[in-house]
Amino acid sequence: MTSTHAFWLAGRQATGEESFDVTNSWDGRLVGTVSVPTEAQVEEAVAAAHAVREEFAATPAHVRAAALDHVARRLAERTEEIAQLISAENGKPIKWARGEVGRAVSVFRFASEEARRFNSGEAQRLDTDAGGTGRLGLTRRFPRGTVLGIAPFNFPLNLSAHKVAPAIAVGVPIILKPAPATPVSSLVLGELLAETDLPTGSWSVLTVPNHRMPALVQDERLPVISFTGSAPVGYAIMDSVPRKHCTLELGGNGAAVVLGDYASDEDLDWAATRIATFSNYQGGQSCISVQRVIADAAVYDRLLPRIVAAVEAQVTGDPSDPTTDVGPLVDEAAARRVESWVDEAVAAGAQLLAGGKRDGSTYAPTVLAGLPDGVTLATEEVFGPVLSVQKVNGETEAFAAVNASQYGLQAGVFTHDIQAAFRAHRALEVGGVIIGDVPSYRADQMPYGGAKQSGVGREGVRYAMDDYTYERVLVLTGLAL
Repeated sequence: MTSTHAFWLAGRQATGEESFDVTNSWDGRLVGTVSVPTEAQVEEAVAAAHAVREEFAATPAHVRAAALDHVARRLAERTEEIAQLISAENGKPIKWARGEVGRAVSVFRFASEEARRFNSGEAQRLDTDAGGTGRLGLTRRFPRGTVLGIAPFNFPLNLSAHKVAPAIAVGVPIILKPAPATPVSSLVLGELLAETDLPTGSWSVLTVPNHRMPALVQDERLPVISFTGSAPVGYAIMDSVPRKHCTLELGGNGAAVVLGDYASDEDLDWAATRIATFSNYQGGQSCISVQRVIADAAVYDRLLPRIVAAVEAQVTGDPSDPTTDVGPLVDEAAARRVESWVDEAVAAGAQLLAGGKRDGSTYAPTVLAGLPDGVTLATEEVFGPVLSVQKVNGETEAFAAVNASQYGLQAGVFTHDIQAAFRAHRALEVGGVIIGDVPSYRADQMPYGGAKQSGVGREGVRYAMDDYTYERVLVLTGLAL
């Protein structure tokens, strides 16, 4: 895997004057060296995207759909190779990396299907008032303009796919900027796009360092920004370009609520297993990983030891080993930050029930109870393999605890009561409520996004396509309706 990787400039490979190394956070080995585009090359990519926007928007749907089908098929064919690459650059256990490739296949397939049926138009009679006699309104959607897609490190392929595939589906040029820690899988995506017949300039994958991003963000030729990452960075971007259209998929501190009716041994075993798995998958580096467990007092004492046992059963180790559940964090600095937050909570009085130890870039799966108000873990997104368990009295208190957060991405509610499910849907200030499971469930075709400080806008293929476009009405006059 140790090779020099070119970036993709307007659909062709190119190299710049500088480069940087991508290393494996588990053992420090070199994964690859990545070339950095010069400012002139970035300008060339943006100019090409701006110049091709009308041609791309007019591309027949079958051409765009065929390109998306091709990428989906090629990703499937190269699943193991790409999964190994994701695991190497990200530290993600190989079983989760394989799952990520499978999800990216689905994203491109869904986008291909949506491209074929998008923009069929909606007709509206306007003769409901006398002044509209003989008039018909026809509404269609048209691109807002070239997209700047900024992808994170935690799902380097699939979250790039969630930006690129919808753009291609609606005929919008896109400049994709991968995370500096994990750019190589996005560059492989460029290889597959280069095999298609998409117009020259309609896409680029630019490995631009973060300190050079403000110029791209400010560029008026990139009127749409799709960003996935931390809340401070996301809102700083939006505040700096208030007249641009921004979709921000930001952080969370996902809560799993276990209500009192979820009380059988089978129920609690299922809840504990799902909580343990999805507080630790991806090393906890997922915006919808379980960070908070809010359990009704009626089940708390039986649930807590089950959670601790299930967390302690998580296999931590070499991400290339198919039996590994929890690998390293993206780097040692991330693990040190998690360590400091847990140490702060314990010093303030939290009870450490499992884990709490760091080894280089790996942090042991950790369970805390009695988390004091005001500590960092109680208010911020940990983005690591740490969860806290809280006892509450009844549904109302449970839902209030979920909402007592600046974030609102998704929440899981373990209940068999359909009325409670609908009350949760109404009461919880989040973008998604998952009944009978953890907040970590995401189907790539569903609307995905948050409330409060968890962002604005929605991803999910069709919803991102809507986000990249706007409605334009055509009024026809003098018709015999």
